[in-house]
Amino acid sequence: MQIGIADAKKRFSQMVRAVERGETVLITRHGRPVAQMSPPSNKPVRLGGMRGSIRLLPGWNAPIDLDGFL
Repeated sequence: MQIGIADAKKRFSQMVRAVERGETVLITRHGRPVAQMSPPSNKPVRLGGMRGSIRLLPGWNAPIDLDGFL
């Protein structure tokens, strides 16, 4: 289902019922997608899934001098 944002405000309950049936609702503004409603994923959340793949470089937590930016 695709719906404009003005109609989405008026038909929110109908959109929620569509999502409950398994549909995805795309909300548009001036014909461009801006938001999407979809049923929740049944996949379990895996905490720590990115562990070991993110590396912080030395000095990442060093103080920042803002004098040149203000």
